[in-house]
Amino acid sequence: MSGEDLTALGLVEVAARIRDGALTSVDVTRSALEAARREQARLNCFLEIDAEGALRAAAAADVARERGAALGPLHGVPLAHKDMFDVAGGAVRYGSKVRGVHRPASTATVIERLAAAGAIRLGALNMAEFALGATGHNAAWGDCCNAVDPAFVAGGSSSGSGAAVAARAAYGSLGSDTGGSIRIPAACNGVVGIKPTYGRVPRSGAMRLAPSVDHIGPVARRVVDAARLLRVIAGHDPRDTASSRLPVPDYEAETHRDIAGLRIGVPRNYFYAVATDEIRSLMESSLAALEREGARLVEVDVPEVDGMAELSRAIVYAEATALHGAWLRQRPLDYTPQVRVRASTGIGIPSSVYLESLLLRMPLLERFVGSVFARCDVLHAPTLPIPVPRRDETDVGGGAALRSILSRLVHNTAPFNYLGLPVIAVPAGRTRNGLPASAQLAGRPFAEGLLLRVAAAHERAFAQA
Repeated sequence: MSGEDLTALGLVEVAARIRDGALTSVDVTRSALEAARREQARLNCFLEIDAEGALRAAAAADVARERGAALGPLHGVPLAHKDMFDVAGGAVRYGSKVRGVHRPASTATVIERLAAAGAIRLGALNMAEFALGATGHNAAWGDCCNAVDPAFVAGGSSSGSGAAVAARAAYGSLGSDTGGSIRIPAACNGVVGIKPTYGRVPRSGAMRLAPSVDHIGPVARRVVDAARLLRVIAGHDPRDTASSRLPVPDYEAETHRDIAGLRIGVPRNYFYAVATDEIRSLMESSLAALEREGARLVEVDVPEVDGMAELSRAIVYAEATALHGAWLRQRPLDYTPQVRVRASTGIGIPSSVYLESLLLRMPLLERFVGSVFARCDVLHAPTLPIPVPRRDETDVGGGAALRSILSRLVHNTAPFNYLGLPVIAVPAGRTRNGLPASAQLAGRPFAEGLLLRVAAAHERAFAQA
C-alpha cells in the first residue's frame, strides 16, 4: 500500500477495505486531513478542521474492529459537513458571524445517524451565510472556491460540500437544498448531489432557512457512495413532524440494476428556455449515454412549471424573513450586504401571496406527477442551464445584477424544491471553460432508488465513453 493515494478511493471502497483490515481508519483519516489542510489553503472549503477529534475517533474505530465489534456501513470513513448541523458541545456558525459561535446542547439527527454508522467527522465546511446564496461567496468567512478552478464559483449554498468532496478532502458530505443548494455546488464541482423527496430525510437539529421547502441530502464523488449515505440518513424521526414514515429501501442495491426499457423524459418547455447552446449539446451527449445503456427517450411537456420558481421564492423569502426578523431588527449591520438584502426580501411579500403559494403546491404537484410521469419514468434536464460562472462575475452586491445571476442559477432547480420531488445531479462532461456540466434526474415522490439506478447507469456510460 506504500505510495497509494487513499483519497482517490471511493467511500464504499474505503469502507470495505477498513472493514476487511486492508486499511486502518487512522491511515485513511490522516490522508484526508492532509488533503483538507492542503485544499483549505487553495479553496477555503472548511470553517473548522478538527484533526485531534477525527484522529481520536479513527483510533477508536480501529480498536473496535480489532475487538470484533459490529461495524456500521460507514465504519472509520472520514466525512465533513456543511456548517449548519448541530453537534452537542461543538461549534456551529451557519456560515455567518451574526450569532458568533453557537454551541448546541444536542446533535442533529442526521449527524447522529452517521456517527452510529461509524463515520468520522473531519470538521465543518464553508457555506453561504445562513444558506442565502447560490454562488459560494461569503463575505463573513471568505469565499469558497471551485475545486476545478478557484477562479470560478463553487456554487451554493452548500459550497464547501461540493468543493471539499471534489477536491478529495472528504469522502462524502451532507448539505441542504432549499432552491438548489445541494445540486448547484455538485454541478459546479463535478460531483453527485441528491435532493431527496421532502420528508425523506429528517431536519431536526439542522439550521432552518425555509422549513416548507428545506431538504437535507448527500454529496459524494460516485453514485453508489451517495446511495450509501442516503440510506444511512433517511427515515422517520419523531423530532421532525414532516419526516416520512415510509420504509427506507436498499438504495445501494438499486445502483447495480440496469435501465433497459426505462423511459427518460426530455422536456420540451422551460428547462431549456435559458440554456446556452453549449449546455444543450452536452445534454444531448448525456441523453445519448442513457440510450447506450438501454433507456428510451421520450419528449414531454411539463405543465405549469413557469411560475414554480417564483412560488418557491415567495415561500423561501417569507419564511426566511420571519426566522431572521428579530436579528434583522436588532443587528442588521452584522449581516453582510447581500445576505441582509435577501433575508429582508420577505418583508415585501404579502401574507396572501405566501399562503397562496403554499396552497397551490399540492394541486400543482398532483398535476405535474400525473402528466409528466405518465409519459416517462425519469425526467432529465440540465442542472445549470449556463456554464459555471467566474467568481468575479458574480460578486455583484445586492441589486438587480445579483437577482439576474441567481435567477439563472436556480432556474432549473427551484421548481423541484417547490414540488418536493426527488432529484439527483450527476456530472455530464465539461464546458469550454474547463468546468463541469451536470444533468439532473427527477422522479415521482420517494423514487430515489430509481433515480440512483439511472444515475449509476449514466455514470457507467460516461466512464466507458
